[in-house]
Amino acid sequence: MKKLILNAPQAIDSLTKFIKTTVENAGFSKVVLGVSGGVDSSLSAFLSAQALGAKNVLVLCMPYKTSSPESLEHANLVIEQLGVPSLTIDISEAVDAVLVNFPDASPVRRGNMMARIRMINVYDQSAAFPGLVVGTGNKTESLLGYSTLHGDGAFDFNPLADLYKAQVRQLAAELVVPRVIIDKPPSADLWVGQTDEEELGYTYDEMDRLLYALVEEGLNTGDCVKKGFSEEFVQSIISRVKKYRFKSTLPLVGSVGQHPLVDLEQLPAFA
Repeated sequence: MKKLILNAPQAIDSLTKFIKTTVENAGFSKVVLGVSGGVDSSLSAFLSAQALGAKNVLVLCMPYKTSSPESLEHANLVIEQLGVPSLTIDISEAVDAVLVNFPDASPVRRGNMMARIRMINVYDQSAAFPGLVVGTGNKTESLLGYSTLHGDGAFDFNPLADLYKAQVRQLAAELVVPRVIIDKPPSADLWVGQTDEEELGYTYDEMDRLLYALVEEGLNTGDCVKKGFSEEFVQSIISRVKKYRFKSTLPLVGSVGQHPLVDLEQLPAFA
C-alpha cells in the first residue's frame, strides 16, 4: 500500500485550488452536494469548505425509510464540524411513488432509484442555492463501475476522481474527518446490511493495490501474478473494468463528419 500514499498536504492544496478555479470559471461561488455519512462524500464536503468557505457549501442529507440511522448521524457530524448550511430531505415518498408500479423490483433497481431521486434533489437545490454540483465518487469506484449513472455518478465536477479509496481515507484523516466515518465499512446504504466490499467480492485494499498496478504502473496480467496477485482475481477485476468502461467515459455520440463537440476548445473562437 506504500505506493498509494500521497503527499497529503500537497494533494489537498491541489484539489482545493481545482475546486475554487472550477467554480469561479463557471461564474459561481457556491457548491451543492449530497453527504451520505460515508468517507467519500465527507471528504468532498471538507475539501469544498476549505476551498470556498463553509457558507458557500450546501450539504444535503437524503435518507430513505430503510436507511441506517447511523448514516444520518455521521452526515450530521460533518455538517456540525464544518458549520455548513444543510437540508434534510426524506426521499421515501418520492421513491415509493415510482416503485409502487414495480413491487417486485430487485434491490439493485431499488437502490438505483434512490440514487437517482437523490440526484434530482441535489440538482434542484443547485438551482435554488445556486451552486455547482460536486461529485463524491473515487477512482476505485469509477474503474469498477460501482456507481449509478444519473445518480451518484452525476456531477458538474469531481475532486475525488483521481483518488483511490485508500487515498480518500488518507486525505480524510489529514483534514480531520471524524474517525468513525473513516473507519466504518464502506456502504452505499441502498438496502439494509449492504456493504461495498461484500457486494464487490473483495476488499478495497486488495482492489486498490491491483488497480494501482494495472493503471498507474501499466502492468499486465502476468506482471501482476508475479507480484503475488492470483490470476483469478486479476482477470475478474480486468473483466469488470472493461464491462463497466461505459460508466467512466462520456457517452458515445454519432457523427456525420462535422466537428465533434468534445474538441470544441481546439477551435480559435473557443480556445
